Amino acid sequence: MQVKIIRSARRRRTISAREVGGVIHLFIPAWTGQAEEQKHVEWARKKMDAKRRRRELKEKNADACIEKLAQKLNKEYFDGQLRWSEITYSTQQNSHMFGNCHPRAGIIRLSDRLLKMPKFVHDYVVMHELAHLKRRGHDKKFWDIVNRYPKTERARGYLMAVGLED
Repeated sequence: MQVKIIRSARRRRTISAREVGGVIHLFIPAWTGQAEEQKHVEWARKKMDAKRRRRELKEKNADACIEKLAQKLNKEYFDGQLRWSEITYSTQQNSHMFGNCHPRAGIIRLSDRLLKMPKFVHDYVVMHELAHLKRRGHDKKFWDIVNRYPKTERARGYLMAVGLED
């Protein structure tokens, strides 16, 4: 996406960006150097990409689909005993995390990058996060639960390989 730099002598420290007609307008202080400007351009591109991805997730009703999958896995592997308050996709996951779970609040967040991965990997990550509702940490009992999913080893290998590429 094209970026238009708008420098301002009145702007002291803040940086902002917005999309206008398919072009990113990046507002920066006039004194900003070339190297610093480039960092802000990358930041703006990532910000706009995440915004686009969030919009696409909403249009595809992705959170409802992931809820349905979680319910299916809950029935199949946990006898329907698990409860959560929210399970959603996020565009804010770091490059080495594909999901996280907050057991007390019952909130599960999954990286939207999973949507580009094979179904067995996607399902494994959901299974992994659901298991955290039952067991915190990654002890032997936790892995006993996760390993009920038949493609755990294969999915973990895939995710390790993806991690090595980043």
